[in-house]
Amino acid sequence: MNITLNNRPESFDADVISISEILRIRNFTFKMLIIKVNGQLVGKDSYDRQEVREGDDVMILHLISGG
Repeated sequence: MNITLNNRPESFDADVISISEILRIRNFTFKMLIIKVNGQLVGKDSYDRQEVREGDDVMILHLISGG
């Protein structure tokens, strides 16, 4: 499956993958994340259920706090 992840082409060996699986495979370990799939926000409680399919556009942004 080919998707766009953070404005870059990415491939996965699956027809459908969850946000949780993408986070694990790509080793995103930040606590505060903003995730959008095709421009729609995905809540943290939906990471296991949100399906990503061929051609989807996924943005995973991590927030950094500080001052």
